[in-house]
Amino acid sequence: MDYFSESIKKAIRTVPDWPKPGVSFRDITTVLQDKTAFRKLIDAFVHRYHGQHIDAVAAVDARGFIIGSALAYELNASLVLVRKKGKLPFDTLVEDYELEYGTASVELHEDAFKPGDKVILVDDLIATGGTMLAATRLIRRIGAEIVEVAAMIDLPDLGGS
Repeated sequence: MDYFSESIKKAIRTVPDWPKPGVSFRDITTVLQDKTAFRKLIDAFVHRYHGQHIDAVAAVDARGFIIGSALAYELNASLVLVRKKGKLPFDTLVEDYELEYGTASVELHEDAFKPGDKVILVDDLIATGGTMLAATRLIRRIGAEIVEVAAMIDLPDLGGS
């Protein structure tokens, strides 16, 4: 994604001390509002996965849905939503993961994939990696193959990548 990365990075707004002091929040709304930056972002992902015969894009709640839906459309793949617990209406698999103070859960419809499906897992940002690891475990429990885990922002200082 190096070809596009600088213009995309420049389009991301960093909000200091939000939602609490000491946190630098990465606001992707500025990328979404800039049609050129958003197109470059999606094109970079499409270029990376074009020709790999991806069956599905799994997108993490909620900002991952934005990237995932555009990517799934461009790759002619299905879109699967990895949701916070209690948001899906059918039979689900649930996976817990650790937060700084406590735990959280993500869930997936148990019929979201067929065994052997080639899947890309996407979110807007990787911080600690907990959400992505939990989503990875869910997808593997169904028997799908994760081709890659991808995000537009990586915060390696927090231990996620």
